[in-house]
Amino acid sequence: MSVTTEAFKPDNSWRESSWRHLASRPRQPSITRAGDNERLRWRVVFAMAAFGMLYAVLAGRLVHLGLAANGDDMRTAGAASAVAAARPDIVDENGEILATDIKTASLYAEPRRIVDADEAAEQLSLVFPDFDRERLRRDLATNAGFLWLKREITPDQRRRVHELGLPGIGFVSENSRFYPGGPTVSHILGAVNVDNQGIAGIEKYIDDSGLADLHQAGFATEHGLEPVKLSIDLRVQHAVRSELETAMGKYTAKAAIGIVLDVKTGEVVGMSSLPDFDPNIPAQALDKDRLNRATVGVYEMGSTFKTFTTAMALDSGLVHLNDTFDASKPLRISGFTIHDFHGKHRALSVPEIFIYSSNIGTAKMALECGIPMQQEFLGKLGLLDELRTELPEAGAPLKPREWTKLSSVTISFGHGISVSPLQTAAAGAALMNGGYYIPPTFLPRDERTAAELSRRVVKPETSADMRKLMRLNVLKGSGRRAAVPGYRVGGKTGTAEKVVNGKYANDKRRNAFLSAFPIDDPRYLVLVVIDEPNPEKPGLPATAGMNAAPTTAAIIRRIAPMLGIKPLLTDPEEDLATTIAAIE
Repeated sequence: MSVTTEAFKPDNSWRESSWRHLASRPRQPSITRAGDNERLRWRVVFAMAAFGMLYAVLAGRLVHLGLAANGDDMRTAGAASAVAAARPDIVDENGEILATDIKTASLYAEPRRIVDADEAAEQLSLVFPDFDRERLRRDLATNAGFLWLKREITPDQRRRVHELGLPGIGFVSENSRFYPGGPTVSHILGAVNVDNQGIAGIEKYIDDSGLADLHQAGFATEHGLEPVKLSIDLRVQHAVRSELETAMGKYTAKAAIGIVLDVKTGEVVGMSSLPDFDPNIPAQALDKDRLNRATVGVYEMGSTFKTFTTAMALDSGLVHLNDTFDASKPLRISGFTIHDFHGKHRALSVPEIFIYSSNIGTAKMALECGIPMQQEFLGKLGLLDELRTELPEAGAPLKPREWTKLSSVTISFGHGISVSPLQTAAAGAALMNGGYYIPPTFLPRDERTAAELSRRVVKPETSADMRKLMRLNVLKGSGRRAAVPGYRVGGKTGTAEKVVNGKYANDKRRNAFLSAFPIDDPRYLVLVVIDEPNPEKPGLPATAGMNAAPTTAAIIRRIAPMLGIKPLLTDPEEDLATTIAAIE
């Protein structure tokens, strides 16, 4: 039986028949209604809104969790931004840095994150033994979000705390003020608080001049602040402070003050008040003995005031250099007796009254001028009102409530009125620079600007006469120990007895020396004040000529070359003869 392969072929006839059937059916047209489009669009909108809400919920939850976990961190960051606000560098006139910012770490805690407050307090107390452990434990056991533990910690302390690995303990990087010179310029620079805000001196002046507003507005950035330049010459400042320290040790004095002033511009080139403080240790500034005696302290300046009385008398035209006054006997005024310390007991010319520092002769010149003229003259010199400079610290003068004849006499030789040393220096400069009072400043100032700010207080001839008298006093009078070979120095001593329990004590003095150089055409004024000096050796007096004058000479000897003042080879005897001839 034969079998063919055709018997096994599939029968696909039914498929062909089906396709023909379907193909023969009439097609139905596709119909889309407007309502279906609208429903589709709304479905898309709802889907997008649902997804948007979902993402919003998720984002809100993440923010909530972040705030719950790090809300205090954010507040900490905000606080850190405030306290870490940068300050501009402060530089001297030569660009030497006097104050700058450095980065330090501060330690904080988040008590709600502390796992074991007892352990954390114990571990931290090992790093900071000054912590009150029990109080710290109580603070860390609270549910507070943020707590400062210690500001401005050392790198070693930061490392040790970091190695403890305590949860809830962290660090904030802050700007901290650093003073490379330590106490050298402390009373001028002032200080900042723990938040890097100026609280004294030039630091406070900077804040008051707009830095605080910039910080609040967020414009004071690390790299956007120009340095603040001062008129201070760091070399001069160091020399002044160094010589004052030497003088305090040499004469076992209580305090000392030194000022170097440019008489043509009013710039303070150097100013030191000892004892001073290290602004890197602000707590030292709280010591009452470390106040800025140069601007805050007001004192009876003693016979340095005879410089002003003599200038007043000469400028008035009522007294001339060749006039004489009887100083042969004490002067009786309102029941009080005025004596000379080393009286000559004879009539004295005006130059002799000055170089012998005669109280009697000076008092009689003041009486010749009268009280109204004296008040007006001292007022023109800025000695009756508080002196305002960039430094916020200033002392107001102490003057008589009622300016009597006795007051006029005692004020003429520096008793009965108290002023600051910087006031005295500024007034003295006006008598040396041709007769112009220029307000002192701690910022750079050129001579043109100084001229615009100045006011004439004495005639040029009076200024010239006063320079001659100052030079004569160094050559022949009480200021001989202020002489510096090669530099023509002029000056006036002042020895003022201090008031103790309402009475003048003859064993406690405040000595001063007011000087200028080169005296022919002065450029710089130097004022030195030494508080309660003792004799250098037993048997020697402790007057200004014995301590304040030689200290001034030591300062001038050091700073004159720094300031570009060239020495002159002059014969002291020839110089004396020339000076006397010029006066006569």
